[in-house]
Parts: sequence; structure tokens; C-alpha cells
Amino acid sequence: MSTDPIGHVLIVEDEPRLAAVIGEYLHAAGYSHDWIADGAQALGAIRAQHPDLVLLDLMLPHRDGMDICRELRGFSAVPVIMVTARADEIDRLLGLEIGADDYICKPFSPREVVARVHAVLRRYRHGLDAAATPGLSIDPQSCRASVHGRDLDLTQVEFRLLRTLAAAPGRVYSREQLMDRLYADHRIVTDRTVDSHVKNLRRKLAEAGGEDWVRSVYGVGYRFEAT
Repeated sequence: MSTDPIGHVLIVEDEPRLAAVIGEYLHAAGYSHDWIADGAQALGAIRAQHPDLVLLDLMLPHRDGMDICRELRGFSAVPVIMVTARADEIDRLLGLEIGADDYICKPFSPREVVARVHAVLRRYRHGLDAAATPGLSIDPQSCRASVHGRDLDLTQVEFRLLRTLAAAPGRVYSREQLMDRLYADHRIVTDRTVDSHVKNLRRKLAEAGGEDWVRSVYGVGYRFEAT
């Protein structure tokens, strides 16, 4: 008797044998999967398949993993685990400068890959559960949000701001912490820039009939207060 997969993983890896082994272990753990070997095809496959997680190799033909991940973050919040054999890139991956959720170094055990997939998806899905506020809908796949069915028409930065705050109700974020989460390229912005994004987000929430979910914490930053 067949059972539904617990998640779908897109493997973007140019080593066929390695991809096959990872796929076998994922299948044994209850996941479905697809495999892409060409970096130029990765974003199209992600848009078409809407995977639950992307296992993305750093070194790929025609387009590297960092470039793919940067562009991906412009339209999707799907979890990404980067795979690298380049020790000189580890510091950058550790800093998650490219918007990845985790990284793993070659050579590795396929069991370790499955464990990382489990852990990242658990954190990701817990965040979605925590964001379940009556009247508010957040879709990380399309990077869209709505209130009582009315689309908020958020910018990419406003969407990241809302999702970050809503995923941890009651948690206070400083402006600096929010800046780190809003800008994957770590551009230099001021506190006033964050305040401006918060102001615009509040306005759009109010116009759509939302509650006063985004609260100011004097001298610190902001928190999401589910009502």
C-alpha cells in the first residue's frame, strides 16, 4: 500500500551518482524527489514543481548555486540547503549571505543529508504554523500575503518583514536584526529605512482590514502581536 510523500525535494546536482544515492535515501525516508543537473534549468524547475526544499550544489554547469539562490529569493522563500566542496566558501555560507537556510560540505554521508532535510523542513514548517493568525494568510511559495482574502500587494522587502515578524509572535526584533533578514545582499540601510517599511506594511494591513498586529517597542524595535 503506497503512502503520500512527506515532502518533495528538488536535487540540483551535476554528479549523477551522487544525486542518485541522495535520491534513494530521500525516498527511503519518505520523500519524493526530482533531479536537475544543469544550473540554467534550476529556477524553471523550481517555478514549475514548487518543491518543499531545494538541495542546491554550489558548483554547477552554466550557472552557479549562489547566483541561483540569490535570484530564487526574489520570488520564493522555499528552504534551500547549499552543498559545497569549496572550503573557501564556507564562511560565506555560514553567514547565509545568499539566503540559504543551511549548508553541507562534501564529502558527506547521505544519512546526514536526510537529517539536514528533516531539520530544515521542521524549522520551516514550525515557522508557518506560528504564523497562523486568524484573517492573515502568508504564502511563502508565491511570496504573497492577504488579509481576509484581500491581497496586500507587498514588495519583496515588505513580505520578508511580515513573514519574519509573524513567524515569531511576541518576539521583539531590533531594527538591526530586521535589516539582516530583509536584505540578502547586506546593503547599507538606516534605521529609518526599516521604519519606513514598517509604516508601509501597517498601512497596507489596515487598508485590507487587518488588525494592529505590528507593534512598536520603544527604544528597541518591533514585534508581532497576534490578536
